[in-house]
Amino acid sequence: MSYGAATHHDDHQEHPTGIMRWLTTTNHKDIGTMYLTFSLTMFMIGGAMIMAVRAELFQPGLQLMRPEFYNQLIGVHALIMIFAALMPAATGFANWMLPLQIGAPDMALPRLNNWGFWLLPPAAILLTLPFTLALFGIGDGAIATGWTFYAPLSVQGGIGVDFAIFAVHILGISSVMGSINIIVTIFNMRAPGMTMMKLPLFAWGWLITAFLLIATIPVLAGAVTMLLTDRHFGTHFFDAAGGGDPIMFQHLFWFFGHPEVYILLLPVWGFIPQILSTFARKPIYGYKAQVYSLCLIGILSVVVWAHHFFTAGMPVPALLYFMYSTMAISLPLAVLFYCWIATIWKGSMTFETPMLFAVGWIILFGIGGLTGLVLADVAADAQYHHTYFVVAHFHYTLFAGGIMGIMAGVYYWLPKMTGHMYNERLGKVHFWLTAISFNLTFIPQFFLGLAGMPRRIPDYALQFAEFNMISSIAAFALGLAQVLFVYNIITCVRGGKKATDKVWEGSNGLEWTLPSPPPYHTFNEQPVIK
Repeated sequence: MSYGAATHHDDHQEHPTGIMRWLTTTNHKDIGTMYLTFSLTMFMIGGAMIMAVRAELFQPGLQLMRPEFYNQLIGVHALIMIFAALMPAATGFANWMLPLQIGAPDMALPRLNNWGFWLLPPAAILLTLPFTLALFGIGDGAIATGWTFYAPLSVQGGIGVDFAIFAVHILGISSVMGSINIIVTIFNMRAPGMTMMKLPLFAWGWLITAFLLIATIPVLAGAVTMLLTDRHFGTHFFDAAGGGDPIMFQHLFWFFGHPEVYILLLPVWGFIPQILSTFARKPIYGYKAQVYSLCLIGILSVVVWAHHFFTAGMPVPALLYFMYSTMAISLPLAVLFYCWIATIWKGSMTFETPMLFAVGWIILFGIGGLTGLVLADVAADAQYHHTYFVVAHFHYTLFAGGIMGIMAGVYYWLPKMTGHMYNERLGKVHFWLTAISFNLTFIPQFFLGLAGMPRRIPDYALQFAEFNMISSIAAFALGLAQVLFVYNIITCVRGGKKATDKVWEGSNGLEWTLPSPPPYHTFNEQPVIK
């Protein structure tokens, strides 16, 4: 794919300054920056919460907190990491990079874009406010049901459930607005000559993600609204005593919850091949196979939800259907893994920080995928459900597969965004500390789960003490390593060695034809793709 000349109006760079720039901006780069900053802030807040949890689990017995507060930390940590850290990070990349990658001057609906972001801070406040209110004797703290809101616990819970329901509604509205914007942008604002099969894989990943969000968010919104009416308006949707069905809530929640895993991962699967290609100095292998695999995974993700509650009781035919359909996702996923490895096979690889994170991502996310196959098996799931095996599995999937992928993207695009190179040595130290401490945190949790330690408990039997101590020490190291990440980003934003336009020797794509950092307004005349 080659590119025709593009022009940028460097003489039209005027924009408000100070706080008004950020409140009123409709520029996709500004909004992308705000999304990424918000995501990083919430990532550190959510991480601090789980540090407190690991401190409590350092030794058996209740050490630092009441069980109720422990449950609140677990639930809010998950909600923050999923809705306020991972999703906004992917949306930040979409805002920054999609217009640059497809040759568009901006997102199609810039005002909607601004509103979509500014819904996030109130939602984050709603999620965390019950902690503060409880300090003044108002309510009993934040939501303590875990991120799943399972009834009947959530029907009987305190005001933290109500705060979380309204927060989820606001976050959902923001996500749907962003999804509509991305779909309209990709379909209508591509550069001339950029057919759908010339789209960058990142755009394909986000296109499928956007459709998944629009399909599933309304179901979650309906479920939590029914929950709200059960709590305050006398309905009995999920109350067995009133003729309702608590299991129905699980069906509705996981119809959203399982695709949500792919909503978090598909954008990452989109840009990781680009990073691998850049540092292997080879074209992306199997572009069409990856596109079709992403589409198939998106379709399958909405028909497998019930494997999350095999143990709740289902007819055997339903168990078999959900087991085999869940396992079927491993086929297109295996195609993706094959293509990722083939992309770097016999390449002229160098291992700058983005490549380290990308290669580490393939290995660690692979462990997450393989352990997911274990839980997809009905017989095995009966043994491991609700144990620490599940906790370790989904952290290999969502931390290694999601957050470490996002970190690869940050190091890859940060020089393009800021115009400065980050500290490469510090980046590599950050990678190795993260990779080592992550494995030391969660490998012991696989063994704890296999030995039968249940999740979501603040105390445990003495037989689990050693593995918990190792896991807690490693978790503290993992948390401290992220301080290096934040420091490296801040110093890069403030200055440093000037980045070239292309930044990386092997980079390829429209965004690398622009200066580093790109002008405030880009592609006033769209490039022609040949």
